[in-house]
Amino acid sequence: MGRGQRYTSEQIIIKLREAEVLQSQGQTQGQICKQIGVSSDTYIRWRKEFGGMRVDQAKKLKDLEKENQQLKKLVADLSLDNSMLKEVNKGNF
Repeated sequence: MGRGQRYTSEQIIIKLREAEVLQSQGQTQGQICKQIGVSSDTYIRWRKEFGGMRVDQAKKLKDLEKENQQLKKLVADLSLDNSMLKEVNKGNF
């Protein structure tokens, strides 16, 4: 993938596993980042977010985050509807 392209959580975990192998072979963080094709900052961020996670766990996390976004939108829509109904009920329409 080129610069600016996003990796899926599954792809990130695979790259982190590859990085673990490279680290066990004695490679430095700089060498590892070059080998897996990401910046040092990205590698560190990935390790914080996905370190120790399995692919199936990442898929579940992604599904839960998507569901959470949908629920937040639903709550916002319902709050707006409720607010509009209160205004209509007051006669301020």
